[in-house]
Amino acid sequence: MFYTTDTNQHGLKHDPFKAIVAPRPIGWIGTKGRDGSLNLSPYSFFNIVSDQPKLVMFSSSGRKHSLKNAEETGVFTASLASRHLAEQVNASSAAVEYGVSEFELSGLTAKMAVTVDAPFVAEAYTALECRVTEIINPKGLDGEASDSFMVLGEVTGIHISETILRDGRIDMSLAKPIARMGYMDYADGGTDVFQMSRPAVARG
Repeated sequence: MFYTTDTNQHGLKHDPFKAIVAPRPIGWIGTKGRDGSLNLSPYSFFNIVSDQPKLVMFSSSGRKHSLKNAEETGVFTASLASRHLAEQVNASSAAVEYGVSEFELSGLTAKMAVTVDAPFVAEAYTALECRVTEIINPKGLDGEASDSFMVLGEVTGIHISETILRDGRIDMSLAKPIARMGYMDYADGGTDVFQMSRPAVARG
């Protein structure tokens, strides 16, 4: 099958776009409001952007609480969404009123970061502390702004639980990060971990 996105006439029950761009890592974004309230929300529009400097981004569809707090405070955290916390990740996605703590709602422990004034999930295997570098409202081909806001942040601190370290590396079969697969589907990234080395190219 083939269809063009200007009409989006795919003939399926559900739009397949996000299922095609999969698996998508989940950024479990922690922020603190100016009023002192704590916020936690999972974003599957999340990824690493650069290694030097260490930059990550999450994208908010619409002006959600994480975006508001990151805009106003200039900081956020990203905790690892892993299989042992999958139910809590899902619970923290509830659309609650501003000021309601998803940490409490999900039965999680909020721990304050070291380098930024934002909370992260104490039970998570890893967490990134980030300072906002820029916020972008992407445009389409017609030049019109989208309904999404991309928040980029430089990582200023990294937490890693030693329980997932083996031989000087994070053992992904232990960390078991979960990923969004589209629709209501998720994947457990630790169930079938395998290694491949990049091919060596002979130079003439």
